[in-house]
Amino acid sequence: MSIDKETARRVAHLARIEVAEDQLETLAGELNGIVAFMEQLNEVDVEGVEPMTSVTPMALKRRKDEVTDGGYPEKILANAPDARDGFFAVPKVVE
Repeated sequence: MSIDKETARRVAHLARIEVAEDQLETLAGELNGIVAFMEQLNEVDVEGVEPMTSVTPMALKRRKDEVTDGGYPEKILANAPDARDGFFAVPKVVE
């Protein structure tokens, strides 16, 4: 797959980035380099390789799930412009 100047212009438009006309050729070259690297990665044989989330085995620290603050909804709801039945009331945004 080869990315030309027009494709680079479209990618820049979709990404909402401004690229000067004289920089589109450079952007196309950089995008072609990225695509070439991705194609090179597709050639790697990963048969039998387990997926991993980190290169080193690690476990996240665990903590007991307990409420350490709270229990005063009246104070919190006092800041709300509109509160009903113990909840924040907001305008309907979906028809």
